[in-house]
Amino acid sequence: MRIRPGDPLSAASRREPASSGRAAATPSVTGIASAPRAPDTASIMGVPEAELTPNVQRALLSLMGEVDQLRRETEALRAKVRDLETLADHDVFLPVLNRRAFLREVSKALALAERHDAPSSLIFLDLNGFKAINDSHGHAAGDAALRAVADLIAAHVRETDAVGRLGGDEFGIVLTLTPVSAAERKAEELVSTLAATPIVHEGQTLHVGAAWGVRALEAGIGVDEAMAAADAAMYARKAATG
Repeated sequence: MRIRPGDPLSAASRREPASSGRAAATPSVTGIASAPRAPDTASIMGVPEAELTPNVQRALLSLMGEVDQLRRETEALRAKVRDLETLADHDVFLPVLNRRAFLREVSKALALAERHDAPSSLIFLDLNGFKAINDSHGHAAGDAALRAVADLIAAHVRETDAVGRLGGDEFGIVLTLTPVSAAERKAEELVSTLAATPIVHEGQTLHVGAAWGVRALEAGIGVDEAMAAADAAMYARKAATG
């Protein structure tokens, strides 16, 4: 069928360019509407936009504030727990492990040897002359001597090693992944350095020495056996040197 110029369909056809022009203008509006915008709280929490009444928005903001506060409080509590654990593991007076924590390090080294055939070594140190310092100069001087010994030991071992006070004037050292021969050399080095390093307290020079014993932390032995063997080796060396 031919369409005459006066027919309605013909007029509609003639209006198509105008319609196309309006369609061409639409992208600019769409472009503005689809421009990226920062996600708001509601979109992050997955709440449909139709449900975001002012009351809902206030409730969401309040909830997020409470969650943030709880998160901060949880982190503070975790930090406090870590601090308490550190205090529980360290000696009351010295910057080294207490006996309980040190025995745990011995147990870890024995487990490493058992599982991976990777032995470590245990050094047992007993101070000589410490009682004389307490008797002659008082307990404050004795405490100063213990701190100096603990600092010296810590300065001459690795961060992967463990140093503990076993009681009184006795110290233990776990040398991780270290054979007995190397542990014996380290023990001799520590004792020599200790003997050559005077301790000054309130203008008085204090001298302490030490006897040592070493035991391999290897598969097949327990914590008590390892400690007893290192202690016995120390007493044997002390007896031998008079």
